[in-house]
Amino acid sequence: MHSPSPLRQIAVLILCLAAVPAMADIYKYVDKNGVVTYTNRKPTRGSYEGHLKVMFRSCLLSYLGCNADHWDWRNVPLNVTAFAKHVRRAAARQHVDPALLRAVIHAESAFHTNAISRAGAEGLMQLMPATQRRFGVNDPFDPGQNIRAGARYLRKLLDMFNGNVRLAAAAYNAGENAVKKYNGVPPYNETRNYVKRVSILYSRYKAYN
Repeated sequence: MHSPSPLRQIAVLILCLAAVPAMADIYKYVDKNGVVTYTNRKPTRGSYEGHLKVMFRSCLLSYLGCNADHWDWRNVPLNVTAFAKHVRRAAARQHVDPALLRAVIHAESAFHTNAISRAGAEGLMQLMPATQRRFGVNDPFDPGQNIRAGARYLRKLLDMFNGNVRLAAAAYNAGENAVKKYNGVPPYNETRNYVKRVSILYSRYKAYN
């Protein structure tokens, strides 16, 4: 399969941007009882108490809204500087290649701290609530906490699958049990495309270093 031409990529990007009103900002706020609410309508003054935060749909910012299956991941711009201190420290502590951490962040959120998914995954490394609880994350939108937890999770997955990056990436996307069930990358298009995306980005970030 040939990669999309530059003109086609630009056209797809324009279509993505045109879709922004339908993929509007999402607002997260916590009321005085600690109840978390997500809405696409900004609460009016006086209609909420507590912290209000503007979120963004990660499916748009990480190219998923732009037909990621056919995106040329070998040519999308890399980000080798964002959150460098957090990536370096988390990678060293968990003995995870920093290039892999950066590849997962890129594939998950395109380096947007406030990204959320339709499934409820949050932050740079798109941590699900259960994963957040598992690794003691209080604020998934804090870059340090998110990257530290994501690195810990990757380390566990790499250990679980004997250092196999493809299987670890598949488990990060589809869950550990799915990889065990199929004894390999699960036959889900989303997961297979995700593994391919991470593999390409990992190779590119590794070469950059």
